[in-house]
Amino acid sequence: MPTNDAVTAAAGPAPDLSGLIKAYDVRGVVPDQLNTEVARVIGAAFADVVVVPESSAGQRPQAVLAHDMRASGPELVAAFTGGLALRGVDVTLIGLASTDGLYYASGLLGIPGAMFTASHNPAEYNGIKMCRSGARPVGQDSGLADVRDLAAQYLARGVPSLPDDGAAGSVTERDLLADYARFLRSLVDLSGIRPLKVVVDAGNGMAGFTAPAVLGSGAGLPALPLDVVPLYFELDGTFPNHEANPLEPANLLDLQAAVVAHGADIGLAFDGDADRCFVVDEHGDPVSPSAITALVGLREIAREQAAGRTPTIIHNLITSRVVPDLARAAGATVVRTRVGHSFIKAEMAQHDAVFGGEHSAHYYFRDFFFADTGMLAALHVLAALGGQPHPLSALAEQYQPYAASGEINSRVADVPAARARVVQAYVTDQGAGPVEVDELDGLTVSHWGTSPQWWFNLRASNTEPLLRLNVEAADEDIMVKVRDDVLALVRAGLTEGI
Repeated sequence: MPTNDAVTAAAGPAPDLSGLIKAYDVRGVVPDQLNTEVARVIGAAFADVVVVPESSAGQRPQAVLAHDMRASGPELVAAFTGGLALRGVDVTLIGLASTDGLYYASGLLGIPGAMFTASHNPAEYNGIKMCRSGARPVGQDSGLADVRDLAAQYLARGVPSLPDDGAAGSVTERDLLADYARFLRSLVDLSGIRPLKVVVDAGNGMAGFTAPAVLGSGAGLPALPLDVVPLYFELDGTFPNHEANPLEPANLLDLQAAVVAHGADIGLAFDGDADRCFVVDEHGDPVSPSAITALVGLREIAREQAAGRTPTIIHNLITSRVVPDLARAAGATVVRTRVGHSFIKAEMAQHDAVFGGEHSAHYYFRDFFFADTGMLAALHVLAALGGQPHPLSALAEQYQPYAASGEINSRVADVPAARARVVQAYVTDQGAGPVEVDELDGLTVSHWGTSPQWWFNLRASNTEPLLRLNVEAADEDIMVKVRDDVLALVRAGLTEGI
């Protein structure tokens, strides 16, 4: 940790930044929680914890920064850049980008990066997603806690000055949009597919910037056999049409209606920073992210096997059972992991996995630096759809054989007591018969080996008195019964569903 004299000497104890700098990223209200001074000290701390230690001996430390369409982005980037420069880091600014665009830049340049975005959060929020060189994650256990603690010290006592022989960092600008688009297209060939009409709902987020470049000719690339119908491509961090969070069904309504109205083959919805992609079929019906995980996973398995390699696929524990079932049947090794991008990214790298998927519609690719990219997943779906004659509803049907509840949140007065009631009923008393139990992430109870087939996972929130329930079963009636029975136990007493 630096011990040089501080540039400033603020008095008082180090402030608590734990409400702003969380397990995976930085996210808070501007300017109450996140402002230019806070961004500056986080930049300086990021330099000292991540950037400088990763720089090669004899070379200047470097970092790359980007921001989404939120109005507060440019000034926060400028402040963060100032903090990096104070610690001798040279900064490359790529301007507006999706989060996977920043990951691409980090992977291409081989340097750490920071993306200023609050993803799908409301307009008053902003945040920072940081990564090490090659887009490797910075999370609670991989440097973010150290960044938080050091930033709090710098906020209280000032950022240390460089040694007398140290030079402040420089700042350069670079446009990587066309390179990003070209790179994604090099991974999935759409040139030979049948023509498709595609409605894309950007939600006024960064897909309005990246979709024209990747799916169209906005970056000077050749036209694809796609007729793209744009929906809310205007970049607007106030989200005037709907929240940029396609995980909420209400935010898919405009896309669903537009797909039907235009007679489109498929609809794609992206979140605010365009790192997640949701899909609807030609009827406007959502295609489960688990189904997309299975579809894309099988494509990557086949490609890996064609290259003479044994594929490994990663999935988190709330994805559908169809994902491991189909992946194993295809000859892949399957690794099940906890919910959360830092966990799945770590498993991706550890196992050299070709692909990974989460039910939250984050999709990870070894060819994309083991990072998540919604746009690359979209290209795979378009290639699969356009490479055969059937509509998406028929194509997706084989990947959605089971009935799922989706994630249901319950706000409870006593989380351990609510969980204990479920354990008593399903595990201790075995009221539903013999079950398999694991606690990799929360409580997973499975009755999949014998009829009736079902499983559920009950996880506690890290930050709120919430329990999150996911249920899957062989058919709708069984799923509804298990869902309602578990919820009755969870919500017994003074509780509310949210």
